[in-house]
Amino acid sequence: MTYSESFASPHRNNPTRPVKIGSVVIGGGSPFVVQSMCATKTTDVEATVAQVNLLHAAGAGMVRIAADSQNDCRALAEIRQRCPEANLSVDLQENYRLAADVAPLVDKIRYNPGHLYHFERERPWRDKVRFLVDVAGENDCAIRIGVNCGSVDPNKISFPLPQAGEGPGARAMLESALEHCELLDQLGFHRYCVSLKDSDPARVLEVNRRFAARRPDVPLHLGVTEAGMPPEGIEKTRAALIPLLAEGIGDTIRVSLTVPALRKQEEIEAGRKILEDVQAGETTVLASTRPTGLNIISCPSCSRVENEAFVELAQRVREATRYAADQPITIAVMGCRVNGPGETDHADLGLWCGPNSVNLKRGSTAIGSFSFDEAIDRLKAELDKLIAGRHSP
Repeated sequence: MTYSESFASPHRNNPTRPVKIGSVVIGGGSPFVVQSMCATKTTDVEATVAQVNLLHAAGAGMVRIAADSQNDCRALAEIRQRCPEANLSVDLQENYRLAADVAPLVDKIRYNPGHLYHFERERPWRDKVRFLVDVAGENDCAIRIGVNCGSVDPNKISFPLPQAGEGPGARAMLESALEHCELLDQLGFHRYCVSLKDSDPARVLEVNRRFAARRPDVPLHLGVTEAGMPPEGIEKTRAALIPLLAEGIGDTIRVSLTVPALRKQEEIEAGRKILEDVQAGETTVLASTRPTGLNIISCPSCSRVENEAFVELAQRVREATRYAADQPITIAVMGCRVNGPGETDHADLGLWCGPNSVNLKRGSTAIGSFSFDEAIDRLKAELDKLIAGRHSP
């Protein structure tokens, strides 16, 4: 029994349906499940096995691993064999067809609706989802429809916002999730859950409330994506998750922190503390869900990170920009090509890492690619220009 299983779900007037994932069940009033994701390269079998065991021992009811190549799939086969007790979820990226190779090895498949357009572009996305459903059904797997603010379905990104101030993509995220749920239901596949994640805690609150009102039957996985480094990343996550959980929304959670691989258990510890506080009666948090000063968002270290120097880069960005703490500016620091380009678009300044360099952006405009040593000075120069421009008459 994992630690998280001792936390009972709050009372619901309309509980979500139960979804079995390996040895755990989410939804249906089942105990909460706390999740995390490996920060090691999947092809580094020894390191990934150690990470899975570390997270499982810390109380992770589920551990996610990315698979984006045949080499990842071969490594995953050995990881599965050496970690028989852990519930494993695979994170599919562009190549949805890899599901056929990894489904026999895992308990859940996570796909991102926005990423379905990147591979076999001529094939309709509905056909790709049918493929995933067939594979999952044949291999006793659950599915997570993982909607993310930085990689929303391109056909929906132009949708108008439901209310002023919700930020770009909120309506698109909701409609994408609802559309995919409808298709899975039509296909007769009901063993699925949904996540709607944003780096803004206020949008996480809003979009999950709206989804729960429309589809109270579907289990929700809650989290703030790119929450950043602790303690700020924990505070952002608490600001979104505690009110939702207190309202009876959510069945499984993750605290996504930018920390080195050897500290990934901190995600589980932070998640357990959130559940403890909600169970003790906490319903709100004192921290504002909208940062008023400098806001640094950074993705959690994971197996997709292009360079291990990413975590250090995020820490250096925080230290180098403290002088602008009172400025209402958002800086995004992303670790890979998968989410980096899109998820930096909505920030004032953004960095996303390649294997040997860092790409710097101002909004959606690319400034250039720089070495890890050069990137901080170039970022500060752009930050100073941005501050000066906002204060000029």
